[in-house]
Amino acid sequence: MNVSDPVEVAEVARARAAAHDAQMNEKMDHKLSLAPSIEEVPPTSKEVGVSSAVYDDDHAHLQRQFPSDEDFRHLRRVAGDIPWTAYTVALVELCERFSYYGTTAVFVNFIQRPLPVNSTTGAGGDHHNPGALGMGQQASTGLTLFNAFWSYVMPLAGAYMADQYWGRFRTIMFSIGAALLGHIILIVSALPPVIASPNGAIACFSIGLLIMGVGTGGFKSNISPLIAEQYREEVPYIKTLKNGDRVIVDPAATISRIYLYFYMMINIGSILGQVSMVYAEKYVGFWLSYFLPTMMYLGCPVVLFFCRNKYHLVKPTGSVYNQAIRLWKLAMKGRWSLNPARIWKKNEKPFWDSVKPSALGPNRPVWMTFDDEWVDEVSRGLKACRVFLWYPLYWLAYNQMINNLTSQAATMRLNGVPNDIINNLNPLALIIFIPIMDFLVYPGLRRMGIKFTPLKRITAGFFFAGSGMIVATVTQYYIYKIGPCGKEANYCLDELNKHSDISVWVQTLTYVLGGISEIFASVTSLEYAFTKAPKNMRSLVQAVALFMNAFSSALGQALVGLSKDPLLVWNYTVVAILAFVGGIGFWLTNYKLDKQEDELNNLPASRYNANNPNPKLDEETTRQ
Repeated sequence: MNVSDPVEVAEVARARAAAHDAQMNEKMDHKLSLAPSIEEVPPTSKEVGVSSAVYDDDHAHLQRQFPSDEDFRHLRRVAGDIPWTAYTVALVELCERFSYYGTTAVFVNFIQRPLPVNSTTGAGGDHHNPGALGMGQQASTGLTLFNAFWSYVMPLAGAYMADQYWGRFRTIMFSIGAALLGHIILIVSALPPVIASPNGAIACFSIGLLIMGVGTGGFKSNISPLIAEQYREEVPYIKTLKNGDRVIVDPAATISRIYLYFYMMINIGSILGQVSMVYAEKYVGFWLSYFLPTMMYLGCPVVLFFCRNKYHLVKPTGSVYNQAIRLWKLAMKGRWSLNPARIWKKNEKPFWDSVKPSALGPNRPVWMTFDDEWVDEVSRGLKACRVFLWYPLYWLAYNQMINNLTSQAATMRLNGVPNDIINNLNPLALIIFIPIMDFLVYPGLRRMGIKFTPLKRITAGFFFAGSGMIVATVTQYYIYKIGPCGKEANYCLDELNKHSDISVWVQTLTYVLGGISEIFASVTSLEYAFTKAPKNMRSLVQAVALFMNAFSSALGQALVGLSKDPLLVWNYTVVAILAFVGGIGFWLTNYKLDKQEDELNNLPASRYNANNPNPKLDEETTRQ
């Protein structure tokens, strides 16, 4: 199939629309068979030709005109309306991110800096940096990287429970409970009597970190699919605007918009949490910096509970993971070899076509209870997972903002500004640039006929991240050059309380470039994971995307040796190079997949449910 041809893309879209029609008609027939008497409503509109279809959701009959090949060629694509329930999920995410980033914002000072003179809470006031345990920069970098690693490994467990057993909503609620317990333990670790014994404090802190990570992971892998599932449209359709323009309402563009504003809410929560908690640690103490986020987190279960009957919830569908593994093993049969080149050569032909139920016919295994469409969806999901394999090099640059750049800020001229408040320039940049991208940049590119596809956006994200690290490298070079202690900047700060005579606001460019890179790379990864995953494996594919951050944190542990004076210039240089290498490698390995974007988005939807292999009896969704 030539996926760059609008004619063939239109055929794929119409095939998906026809499958959607058939599914909806079967649901309606089932409902009618249960009703004692229903009057037939006469048609109120005319047929709209070969490029039209009529379908219904669970609430009403809607007539849609689907795009023809000519429409796909000439009409611009726009995003649809976002349902109000999606905004409530975004509000929950705001509360959760306020609590998470508000708490983690003070980790570096809590671990690295010593307890200020005459302070029992860690507060430093106007003349000293706040601190508690005094374990140094390497320890703070190592523990913050471990926290990131743990928080991004646990989404795999949360995804497994959600997709197969509990469903997303229930998994989120259990995860919130675990995270709250972790927050409470962190509060205990920061109480003045506990801080007085650093060994006991770090032990308590580590336990809280582990438990909070379990909750954070289960929450993250499920909240992202939940918000996008509130949008019910699955196929593109024609809409006439008030000015008379005909446009294509594209579900992919709508999902992209949902995740843009979802990410903006993440960063609103982040900036509010970080700014307020940084001042709490500076003037009151670390216990307050852990207590207030815990109170904010209590808003999450409250909102979810009151909206529970309004959400569109996709129920768990059983052991689909086992089926996917069996399917892959069957496809690999006869292709194994100790020679990697031979495996590659054997897999050049279509990999999945031979294991579709329709191809196997009567020879299909007993366990193969799914349809051809599910095989296509699994193939698409694995392609998405392959895309994410380059992300560790991107997250390596991003993670500098949560540890080393905070330490860098402390060695610069602060003029009374807390060193760990500067990184809020990153979420501030995101809050400013996300609406600009949504209302100006992306629509402008579409009007000019430029397809800024997800994979192109991700590539741009790598390059922006690398550029930010170049700025950090130059900044560190001049900190060493101008500072009173040369390349011993942290010794100068901790022992002599002297700073390099460079304004901390020089870091602005690093954080702004990092924020733009997140819009292109991080936001798009959420969108790509959702749109490419099978419906009954969305949490898993989302978790795989998140797991790349954990892998990056493990990779970052290998660079911890560079996270100290006088090697910090090399630290940022290496990270910058890796980000650019990642961007180049990402595009070279995925540019062919980029040409298949429309085809992959418009695959006919599968109706497979492992708990109910007969698709005619499957209602697909339920109120949990």
